[in-house]
Amino acid sequence: MGYVTAVPHPRSQASGSARAGRRSLAVALLCGALGAAVALLATRQQWAEGTATVAGGAFPLTATGSDVTGVPAALAIVGLASLVAVFAVRRGGRVIVAALLALSGAGTVAAAVLGASDSSALDEKAAEASGDTSASVAALSHTAWPYVAAVGGVLLLLAGLLALRYGRLWPAMSGRYERDGTPRPRRKAPAVDPDRPEDLWKALDRGEDPTGA
Repeated sequence: MGYVTAVPHPRSQASGSARAGRRSLAVALLCGALGAAVALLATRQQWAEGTATVAGGAFPLTATGSDVTGVPAALAIVGLASLVAVFAVRRGGRVIVAALLALSGAGTVAAAVLGASDSSALDEKAAEASGDTSASVAALSHTAWPYVAAVGGVLLLLAGLLALRYGRLWPAMSGRYERDGTPRPRRKAPAVDPDRPEDLWKALDRGEDPTGA
């Protein structure tokens, strides 16, 4: 009489790991690329606005994300580079690069959230516009773009966490371009037919003596 075992078959385990690797790879690539693009786009938008008093009147001022802080854009580029580098390394190197990707996302989130209430960039512009170094911006308000940049950072962080968890299942760049010290077999030169002028010219181009002398 047959019986049913609860022990999974090795082949089913391997196929399940392969599926998990493919899915996590697709999600990580999507999250990483989209997160970097969102963060970079958000830093180019207006984050804050206000006014400065100039000659008795109100002078409007605006500040983009890059005016407030350059950290989110820089970390987004680092995260995108780390996402690409994950496929160029193996084992311990892949873990380090995946951790860098996750840290880039976390740093982007932190910098964007801190910049959401920052007024130093507009204060500097108010001082320049009024000619008074002690001047500060008035009627200060902020937009939602810093939080959009934070969302991009969250996506980068998610891509890094997926790389840490499933990176060992992801493919790596082909090793055929790596030097391992093994001598490569020399390709045998094609035979030269002395009655075919084109073969003689090809042999001369290769630096060979077509006469066989």
